[in-house]
This record gives sequence, C-alpha cells and structure tokens, in this order.
Amino acid sequence: MAYLSLFLTAFAAATVLPLSSEALLLALLQQGFSPALLWLVATIGNTLGSVVNWGMGRYLLHFLDARWQQERWVPIKPAQLETAQRQFQRYGVWSLLFAWLPVVGDALTLAAGILRVNFPVLVTLTAIGKGARYGVLLWLAEKAFTN
Repeated sequence: MAYLSLFLTAFAAATVLPLSSEALLLALLQQGFSPALLWLVATIGNTLGSVVNWGMGRYLLHFLDARWQQERWVPIKPAQLETAQRQFQRYGVWSLLFAWLPVVGDALTLAAGILRVNFPVLVTLTAIGKGARYGVLLWLAEKAFTN
C-alpha cells in the first residue's frame, strides 16, 4: 500500500496539481522501504504524470480559448507557458531533462505537447531528469540517515 501511495502522489505531483512527493518518499525511506523500489515507483509515477501534461498540451489545449487566461482552475498561466515555449525554442527537447523543477516543469511538459514533441523522446528525457532527481534525493537522505 505504501508503494501505491507513493506512485499516486508522484503521479499527481507531476500533473498540474500543486502537490509534492518528496516528503512521502523520504518518510518511506526512513521507515525502511527499499530505496531502489522507492526510486523506481516514484520515477515511473512522476514520469507518467508528465505524460498527462503532454497529452493535455497535445490534445486538449484546442478546447481552451481566450477564457483560459481568466480561469482560476488552470494552474499553469499563459506567462508560464510562454516561458516554457521560449525555453523549448532556445534549448529544444533537452529542456525536458528539467521537467522535475517546480512550476516550470509542468509548463515544460505541457509545452512539449503543444509543440508536438515525439512521445518516446518526452518519456525518455523526462524519466532521466526525474529519475536523477529522485536518485540524488535518496542518496542524500541515506547519507543523512546513516550519520
């Protein structure tokens, strides 16, 4: 049940919902759960959450019109999306390695959908970035817990 909770939290945290999975990840690590399995579950969940953002950008954005700028329920504002699109124009798909960043990461994956980034490229680069972030976090936590 703990791994499922982590998966769902990591998944939701990568979507446009304002959540974080790091606290649960560290709590489970401290309780003795397998670091490798925690890393895998969190990385897969967080990557799949980014896939949802990509899908929203690719398939759902055309449903949003000028009212989008005024809707409060849309957590990614036009200015954030413009910043992400400029990032893509400047750095290309390699920007997806930073999809783990708070706020801008959601906008990057949404922009990737709008700009029709190839799905395998999205998944690969996003997973590398998110996996590296969780790996570093777990490594640092294990060092802190053993000292």
